[in-house]
Amino acid sequence: MLFWLTALSDGGDVFNLFRYITFRAGGAFLTALIFGFLFGRPLINVLRKRQGKGQPIRDDGPEGHFVKAGTPTMGGLLIIGAVVTSTLLWARLDNPFVWMVLFVTMAYAAIGFADDYAKVKKQNTAGVSGKVRLVLGLVIAAIAGYWASVAHPADLSNQLALPVFKDTLINLSYFFVPFAVIVIVGSANAVNLTDGLDGLAIMPVMIAASTLGVIAYAVGRVDFTDYLDVHYVPGTGEILVFTAGIVGGGLGFLWYNAPPAAVFMGDTGSLALGGALGAIAVATKHEIVLAIVGGLFVVEALSVIIQVLYFKRTGKRVFLMAPIHHHYEKKGWAEPQIVIRFWIISLILAIIGLATLKVR
Repeated sequence: MLFWLTALSDGGDVFNLFRYITFRAGGAFLTALIFGFLFGRPLINVLRKRQGKGQPIRDDGPEGHFVKAGTPTMGGLLIIGAVVTSTLLWARLDNPFVWMVLFVTMAYAAIGFADDYAKVKKQNTAGVSGKVRLVLGLVIAAIAGYWASVAHPADLSNQLALPVFKDTLINLSYFFVPFAVIVIVGSANAVNLTDGLDGLAIMPVMIAASTLGVIAYAVGRVDFTDYLDVHYVPGTGEILVFTAGIVGGGLGFLWYNAPPAAVFMGDTGSLALGGALGAIAVATKHEIVLAIVGGLFVVEALSVIIQVLYFKRTGKRVFLMAPIHHHYEKKGWAEPQIVIRFWIISLILAIIGLATLKVR
């Protein structure tokens, strides 16, 4: 919205600053951060009053989690509110990728909110039917995938780009939208599975968002793509504003989610943020790089899949408990130890993901 102030610029005044994506990204970060600090405590008070007993705790979960009973959930409202507000204020609203990513974020947030509400109301961990959540998620992702294919330039539409073999494009044709669905739905659910300890999910999300934001900015500039030898996707640079909002809003949320958490993100936040990461990867043609940058989320999801399949086949478990962060809890690791080590892993994977921009 503030980009429109450039109409008042003569090229040498303060209004000219709003032309620069990096300036507006900085504004989005500060706006989201202030939003988080300003509305965090009031939101927590409202959630605590409305929810009473807070988020239900799994009976079969780690013993240390029972002390968290009564902690309110739906804290993702704070992050999503900060992200949407900062994006609408600072991003160019004539950019299709901005609206595509916002659409996925808000739609998945709505699914997560309904699930959190059902859990709190019924005081059990069932929530909304898994089939209903899946169908809605698939539809939203399919719309986003088609949206991206239309917004991409003709030479990249429906193509899969590879991170190292940069001259290679794989034409997915009609399979591009199903592929995008897998990326977005998989990302949303992987982040959702990771959100099981205080502060565990939000920092890796911020790290992944920062990395994808840099990639989006790079592939949206023809001079950078020439230097890095990656595919130019005009318009994706504006996504940096969105990801800056995630980082600012995430930090504001982490202030209250740091152990011991005063509020949980809930599915409201985890599904929305995971879906957003998937949508950004699809928009920037870096779906495979997302699997590297978000490797922690991939491992968390795989640990659940492996556990379920192996148990059905043998009646035995590979992990003491899945997702894998609970396995380490069962092994006696302290919660902060798990969280910080997983943060470190996320940072390492993000650096590897960024390195693929120049590797050939």
